[in-house]
Amino acid sequence: MGLITYVCDEVGPAKKEGETLAESIEKLVKIPLGTKLYIRVNWKDVQRQAGKLELCEHWELTFDLARRYQKRVGFRVMMSNPDIPDSPLPEFLRDKIPMVKLGEWQKRTRYEPRYDDPAFQAAFRELVDLLADAYDGHADVEYVDTFMYGFWGEGHTWPLESNPFPDNVTAENTFVSMLQYQTERWKKTPMLTNTQPDFSKVGNSELVDRTIRSLNWLRTDTIFIENEQIEALSNRPPWTGVSVEVGISDGSPQSLRIDDGVTYSDNVIHHVQDVAPCYFSLWNWHRIQADRLLNYHSQFPDVLEELARRIGYRVRPSWVWSYEEGGYPGLIIGFVNDGVAAVPGTLRISLQSEDRKVNVAGCLDAGYPLPGKVRQAKFALPRGTKWKGLRLQAEIEVKGKRYPVNWACRQKLNEDGSLTLRTTNGVGNV
Repeated sequence: MGLITYVCDEVGPAKKEGETLAESIEKLVKIPLGTKLYIRVNWKDVQRQAGKLELCEHWELTFDLARRYQKRVGFRVMMSNPDIPDSPLPEFLRDKIPMVKLGEWQKRTRYEPRYDDPAFQAAFRELVDLLADAYDGHADVEYVDTFMYGFWGEGHTWPLESNPFPDNVTAENTFVSMLQYQTERWKKTPMLTNTQPDFSKVGNSELVDRTIRSLNWLRTDTIFIENEQIEALSNRPPWTGVSVEVGISDGSPQSLRIDDGVTYSDNVIHHVQDVAPCYFSLWNWHRIQADRLLNYHSQFPDVLEELARRIGYRVRPSWVWSYEEGGYPGLIIGFVNDGVAAVPGTLRISLQSEDRKVNVAGCLDAGYPLPGKVRQAKFALPRGTKWKGLRLQAEIEVKGKRYPVNWACRQKLNEDGSLTLRTTNGVGNV
């Protein structure tokens, strides 16, 4: 969870005159406000020939620096990118895949591949296999964006009204099948599907539904434009994580767009909090550079820093009651969530003694505790157990994989993120 520093978008990685690529990327990675990293690359940037991944320099630099600075990476590989002059496809595929003319946009003729063509499908499945073999469950990977239709892989080719398929049924069946293959191969790492309305008639609503049902997550690249996306994000099941991507100001006067004393970017962030996300982008759209992010933050720190403190889930034990029942001691613990989002998975709680002779564990319902609510859990302990000094520890389980959780409480935590239980002065032995 947290703010995600964008290292690369559809026009390429961070760059600044006088800096090497490595220097520009490291300056981004070092920004304290960003706790995660994100890269968006073309298919040709990760594969040049059949059967193997060949990763571009900015991909490798991002992962190397992520390990050094202990920040995990989210990524997308694009099969279509209207913002570059040539094809995003690897050269070895370009002569094998039929391309369909959709029309003119921004003074260029636009083409999309026949995604249902057997050659495309074979290459697509190989790419999914290669990426999943390398990165599914990888310690440095936070999530991966779903492959979707059209521009940037976001589920549309707006404003062009046609699609490259012979009919819309074929279009939907093709992308449902492609999503199904991805969910089968990405068994551990969350996949994020865009909530894009189905302008291009390619089955987006079905993809969103199947994404949620397969315990994967959602994303959006807008906060003001499409009310359908706000509805989908705001009323998602509580265990479904969400990432919101919107470019922010670089701090220059022309980019601030102040209205009633509030910058456009701060207005964006206020609305982002309203849909209860787990992630938000630190991103200068098409002009990625650390100095630009820092310039805005230095002038308008408050709203960004408030979001950094509240985004995602922030779980803590608020009440701890002790009891005895039939000669067996136990605890009832009331858990609360100070974040804006529900828990995007299942929270697993354990109570352990330092010598591990006592080890009691269980799970809350998926998504709980909800923000602004209390979720209680009862822990029956072995006979003779003294609850004082037990360690209370949490993990989040997402798609069967567990990740450590640090309690969001004022009290000092142990090195493993657990909290040692004790009485509270003035409250008594409860």
